Amino acid sequence: MATFPSSRYFTVLFLFTLSFKSLIAVADSSFSFKNFGWNTSFESVLALYGDAKAVSDNWSLQLTAPSVSSAGRVIYKNPVKFYGGIPKKLVSFSTYFSFSISSQSENGDGLAFVVFSDGYPVDLFEDNGSFGLPNGDNLKFLSVEFDTSMDEKYGDMNENHIGIDLSSFVSLKATNLSSFNLGLQSGNRLQAWIDYQSNSRRLEVRLSEYGETRPVDPLLFHRIDLPKIWPGNEGFFVGLTSSNRNSSQLCNLYSWSFKTRQSPDWMHSEPMDPKVYTEREESEIKIHKNSDCVMRILSALILGIGLGALGSFIGMFMWTIFSKRRPIAPEDYAMKHVVLEKSSTNVKQ
Repeated sequence: MATFPSSRYFTVLFLFTLSFKSLIAVADSSFSFKNFGWNTSFESVLALYGDAKAVSDNWSLQLTAPSVSSAGRVIYKNPVKFYGGIPKKLVSFSTYFSFSISSQSENGDGLAFVVFSDGYPVDLFEDNGSFGLPNGDNLKFLSVEFDTSMDEKYGDMNENHIGIDLSSFVSLKATNLSSFNLGLQSGNRLQAWIDYQSNSRRLEVRLSEYGETRPVDPLLFHRIDLPKIWPGNEGFFVGLTSSNRNSSQLCNLYSWSFKTRQSPDWMHSEPMDPKVYTEREESEIKIHKNSDCVMRILSALILGIGLGALGSFIGMFMWTIFSKRRPIAPEDYAMKHVVLEKSSTNVKQ
């Protein structure tokens, strides 16, 4: 009986799996700092601008100084690739940071997480601009603001809200944090999660007191189509920025992490939120590209090879077992009886 070449099937399966992974793989842009003490070497990854500096007594980054018109920001030095893989696709990203904003009689701007296109003047500050950000028709940015001021010119709802901004501080969508018993200027340490889902083009914002578990539902979400905002632009910078305007408001950053990831179109981005797929905007139409079909066909081919190899292996294994236990056929029994009779006759002679 010929031996079953199972090793060949599994070798082929392994090679196809590696090829599949190489097609969807993208170099992760990630960092994580649980604090900013002297031994963290954060300066090799993060750049400080303006009045931002490390504070040794509580291992934090102080973005604004206790003086009027102070502004500072921290920027991830390496440009982030929001498009990657073969074929090239938009990637998802997640960031987490903990911070505190001091309470003052005069309010400052608060804190903002920002995404800059490559070429944005990250080292420049605008005295009259919110969070110290320069803005203009040709300067595009995406930001999530943790706003402690109420600017009527931007239509702010109060002095305690979060908003999603796109190249303007007139928020696309905002949420009143007082409705959730959260205060930005309490002086308490807070923690924020911001996630961008590439499949749904959805930006989600979560906020809680420090030490609490990650909320299941986001406080704020909005659909942002990054490829339409920056078509063909692959390099981006991410950072956190703050300014206190005419106050002496302090803003401290205690920890910060950031990560990008890419998944096939037929897989959900993580972290998962069921509402991403049940609360889609009515105007959203999903178009499957040719590259998506290729990836689906490739994944089906890999699955078929794996199941085929496994089925063949089990079939040959069962055939081997049952062939040893096969009952004697009638013709074989008759032949055996004739042989025994001849043997008996020879003995008598």
